[in-house]
Amino acid sequence: MSIEKVLHERSGSVCELCGSTEQLQVYSVPPIAADADKSILVCKTCFEQINDPAKIDVNHWRCLNNSMWSTVPAVQVMAWRLLNSLRHEGWPQDLLDMLYLDDETLAWAKSTEETDDLAATEKVIHKDSNGTVLQTGDTVVLIKDLDVKGGGFTAKRGTAVRGITLVEDNASQIEGKVNGQQIVILTQFVKKS
Repeated sequence: MSIEKVLHERSGSVCELCGSTEQLQVYSVPPIAADADKSILVCKTCFEQINDPAKIDVNHWRCLNNSMWSTVPAVQVMAWRLLNSLRHEGWPQDLLDMLYLDDETLAWAKSTEETDDLAATEKVIHKDSNGTVLQTGDTVVLIKDLDVKGGGFTAKRGTAVRGITLVEDNASQIEGKVNGQQIVILTQFVKKS
């Protein structure tokens, strides 16, 4: 029996990631050789977004909220990889925190972490509360009072923070000096000035 036929039987002829029934095709989950246990059935939309990160539609991947619970290891691996590559959006990190993979499946999911197209081409983009892109050296203004943990003071709304630095691996955090103390600030509480 062909791999495609096995996958159609296993999935009920629906995309194993989003549930679509349109233009289904086999996707072999790297880095393992193609066989039914190491492949999934995906629709054209999922296939294109997996293979071309420029076409990623973050909201399309909200479907992973359901497919991440699949009992098929290849589906679990792809759900983990996609959620991991989109974790800077916030909601995917919440799903990742709930997702449990056994040791062998997790090792498979991480096996191409550094060379995976989605992760390799992804750039962390920091945006303020209005969606404006932030750069190192920008000046931002706090839009609400923030209690500074360990600092013993409250950073007041309207305070300008000059010469910010971006936290490299976390799009929701920047660093800057307030009252002479270097602190981490969540981007949702600032606007670029």
